[in-house]
Amino acid sequence: MADQKDTVVDRKTQTKPKLERPKLYKVILLNDDYTPREFVIMVLQSVFNIGPETGYRLMMTAHKMGSCVIVVCAKDIAETKSKQATDLAKEAGFPLMLSTEPEE
Repeated sequence: MADQKDTVVDRKTQTKPKLERPKLYKVILLNDDYTPREFVIMVLQSVFNIGPETGYRLMMTAHKMGSCVIVVCAKDIAETKSKQATDLAKEAGFPLMLSTEPEE
């Protein structure tokens, strides 16, 4: 009869990779004294899918305060939307500016 030996089973620990949420970025509308209010609202509606009332409120906030956060989203989306809005303004001959920055 053969000797029975205890078998030891090594358990491998499975490590789950830590998935971090991507950092969010703010798209900020900057006030200027040249771009017509109606045009700003139209850009907010077409690029950011914002309703006319909300667009008006955001535009007025930027007008009174100097800037206003339009949306907070992933970096690539924020940069794309900001560029689309700025390009629309350039095509129409307006100096409308939007910027993106990380959310804190």
